[in-house]
This record gives sequence, structure tokens and C-alpha cells, in this order.
Amino acid sequence: MGKVRVRFAPSPTGAFHIGSARTALFNWLYAQHCKGVFILRIEDTDKERNTPAALQALLEGMRWLGLDWDEGPEAGGACGPYFQSKRQGIYQEYLQRLRSSGRAYDKEGAVWFRVSGEPQRIKDAVRGMVVREETRDFVIVRSDGSPVFHFVNVVDDLTMGVTHVIRGEDHLSNTSKHVELFKAFEAPLPIFAHIPLILKSQGSGKMSKRDAGALVETYRDDHYLPQALRNYLCLLGWSPKDDREQLPIETIIQLFDLSGINKNNARFDERKLDAMNALYLRELPLEAFVQLARPVLIAAGLFPTKGGDEGYLRKVLQISQVKVRLLKELPSFIDYCFKEDFDIDEKACKKIFKKGDPIARLHELQAAIESSDGFSETILEGHVQSLSEAHGVKTGDYIHAVRLAVSGRHVGPSLYALLEVLGKSRVLKRIESFLTEHVVSTNTQS
Repeated sequence: MGKVRVRFAPSPTGAFHIGSARTALFNWLYAQHCKGVFILRIEDTDKERNTPAALQALLEGMRWLGLDWDEGPEAGGACGPYFQSKRQGIYQEYLQRLRSSGRAYDKEGAVWFRVSGEPQRIKDAVRGMVVREETRDFVIVRSDGSPVFHFVNVVDDLTMGVTHVIRGEDHLSNTSKHVELFKAFEAPLPIFAHIPLILKSQGSGKMSKRDAGALVETYRDDHYLPQALRNYLCLLGWSPKDDREQLPIETIIQLFDLSGINKNNARFDERKLDAMNALYLRELPLEAFVQLARPVLIAAGLFPTKGGDEGYLRKVLQISQVKVRLLKELPSFIDYCFKEDFDIDEKACKKIFKKGDPIARLHELQAAIESSDGFSETILEGHVQSLSEAHGVKTGDYIHAVRLAVSGRHVGPSLYALLEVLGKSRVLKRIESFLTEHVVSTNTQS
């Protein structure tokens, strides 16, 4: 068959759908795996719905995911044009071939294709052998002169030398029509591979553009890491067969093959995607994490555009990196590191005040800190351990109380690291402020 040539042929009528992104990804992966060619072809014949903005969103979304194309818009190639709206001359040539062979005829102002009436045996790389039969002729050019999808799709694949058609399972019902057309042109059939659909997170049915989490631009705007989304999409319908999930893209390219694609539909699980994103965030070099986090904190009004304490920022982010799942959650996770008027979590306050005596524990820890010369993680942990043993209480009694006092939360970065980053003066000030207002806390408990 020669060099593998695959294509992704979207219609830019709106935002970039996650299902379309997965189809593009699988085509790109197979091209990379086979050292073949990945073609981007734009089906833009719907003049009313196709827009330049939608095309730009598509191109930007693909580049954000790292899915660069070898041939197509802005890349060029020997098989262009890569916009269907510019290929009318090619379609007319192939339409005439069908007329000359008696396989196309006019009826009611449209052009119809005459089917063979024979069962079409379709060897699908994912589905196995599929037998379908077209019993009725079908329109290939509408009465207004516009060509129908089935016709132009086949002509484009044929003239662009596409060897493998990798697309969603919902196109399987079209394939017998396409095989009829390929045979009418006496052209070799590409290898078909119909990949499973992506189901919505809740309920039944295919994930549509109206469903939450269905648009690629949402993840880009919410500061997901593109490599995390790309890795997760690889697992929607494909598996490396060894239970691994987080894989470098180079490894996925090496392992990816059509035989590894599942037949069963894949359910989109945003929680798993978030967990994948957290793994990738933790593995970032600190400087890369800082560069990604800084604009998020600036947008939230927590860090100045210019003149901020970069050293302090770096320390805060260093202790936060291992705990953050999503960059969009970062401002609410560490806002208290950059302001003094943070809120106290009422539920956490009630829970802590239900057990033990947090006020006494804070007084004891406050005195230990004030009398100590050092203020490091090790020293602070030593204070808590000593106080716990001296008063016969759990270390958690001190840990939960002081975290609430200095951050208003019951969770966050490693406590001793957090205290060291906040600094002795700020920690003591916050403990004192909390103790002054402890009556409010006890009232909240009751």
C-alpha cells in the first residue's frame, strides 16, 4: 500500500468538540506510529454554518493539543486544495466519470448515484467484517448544485491518497455507500477503522456539544495541561494493555496501533481527567509550574502584574504543586498566602471545635513558637511532637487547630512547610487574631 496517509476532516461550524479532538488524535497517533502523513482537510461547503472564527478555533485547538498536521491549511501539500469549497473542479471531473460509466443520472433536478445492489463486505480494523447492502440509489449532488458528503468524502480520500479512514463508529452506516463509490471509480479501498463513541459523563448517549466538558476550548481556558488532556483522550477507546494510564506521548506513539482500539464505547469521566492533570502538574519542573501559575494568580487579583515578591511566590507554589489538581483551583487553594482577610471555613471550624480544646492547643503552640529561636519545618514539627507528649493529646489536635487559624481551611499544603513559608511573624499574628475571635468560633460550633 505504500506510505500510510490518514486524514482528519472536520466541518468548522462551532467549537472544537472533544470527540472530534479524539478522532484527530487517533489519526495523528497512527500517522506518527507508522511514520506516515497526517492530513487536515476542511469540509467547509456549508456556507451558512462554517465561519472563519470556528476554523481558527479548530486550528488553535489542534495546535494546543500538539496535533500538528503534515498537509493541510497553512501547511500546504501536493494534494490540495485542502478546503472542500475550493475543490469544485475536482468534483465536477469525478462526477463526469460517474456519468460516463452510467453510475450517475439526473432525477428531479438532482444527480443520483446508481448502486450495484450487491452486499458490501467491509473489513474494518476495529469492528471486524461488516456486511451491509445499499438497496436504494442516493443523491450525490443536490438540486442546488451542492455536492453531498458521501460523494466529496470519497473523492477527497481517493485524490489525496488516503490509505486508512479512522473515524467515529457513527460513520459506519455510511461506509457501504462509500465503498460503492470507491468501486464505481475502480479505486482501491482504504482500510476502515471505526472507533468507539465517547459517551456523556452522566446518562446515556453520545457526548454532544451541549454537554458539560465537551469543548476543547473549555479545558484550554481553564488552564488544563494539554499533555494531560491528550493522554486522557488516548485512553478513551484505546489501551496499552498493561493497565498503565499516564504515558509519555513518545511511548503512546510507539504502542499505538489499530488493533489496540476497543469496540466498546468509552464514557467520559472528568474526575479521571482531573486526576491525570494533577499527575502532570506534579511532574512539572518548578519553574514551569511557576510560569503557568503566575498569570492565574494575577487574574485572581492575588499577585501583582509587576513588583511582586517572586521569591515568596516561588516558595508558596513549591509547597502547593503536589496538592493541586487544576490550575484554576489554585487561587482558592492558596489565597490566604497573599491576603490577610481570608474566610474561615465554618464546617471545618465546627468539626475542630467539636473535639478537644483547640484554643488551649493554640495557646500552647503559640508560646512554644514565641520562645523558640528557630522557625523551620523540623523545629515546628518538634514543637508539636513535644507538646503532644506533654499534654497527652494527639499531634492532630495541634495540626488541625493551627491550620485553621493561619489559613481558615482544614486542608492545604504540608502544614510545617506552610508555616515556614508564611513566616514566624505572620503565623503568630494569625494565631493571635484567631484566639481573639475564638468566641465566634465556639458560637459557630454550637
